[in-house]
Amino acid sequence: MEPGDMMAAVSSSLEQRTGRTLEQWATVVKASGVDPLDQRAVRAWLKDVHGVPQNSQWAIAEEAATQAGWVRPDADGYTDALYSGRRAQLRAIHDAVIVLAEGLGPDARREGRGGYIPVVRKTQFVAVAPGPRHTVRVGFRFREGTPVDERLSPAKGFAQATHWLHLPSDADEDDLRSLEPLLEAAYLQNG
Repeated sequence: MEPGDMMAAVSSSLEQRTGRTLEQWATVVKASGVDPLDQRAVRAWLKDVHGVPQNSQWAIAEEAATQAGWVRPDADGYTDALYSGRRAQLRAIHDAVIVLAEGLGPDARREGRGGYIPVVRKTQFVAVAPGPRHTVRVGFRFREGTPVDERLSPAKGFAQATHWLHLPSDADEDDLRSLEPLLEAAYLQNG
């Protein structure tokens, strides 16, 4: 389910769950004094002050921000934000992993998220983001068996990944090509 579809589903049942429509909540946020463009602050305020459930917080914060002029970035915009500043040196590695993943088939496409860039078929099969200590984190979603690769370890709360590895900032073409069997396995298991 894409973010827009999820938000639509949450929004359609919001009044039943919270007693207010999305439009009414956006008005409450606007009157609260919380900066509607600071979606994290809006979500925290909704939780702390009103006890709004998590998915509803996201829908309300996005609507309030949209009404205040915010425009959801596309995948390039999210990628640019992830690899700005000191992380800019990792962008070429990120882009190479995305090219390999999207090259697996015509149904593979990247999407934008705030903390990572997923590549999906019917479901997400890989996620790419800056990792710790000047690395690029590549998370794989394996459903039917994990390929043997000593670099893989169980993922811990990263996107929908079951396993991940970290490419160093000096990864070369051989390092990137070595991902192909892992990407293909994840691709085939998520179609």
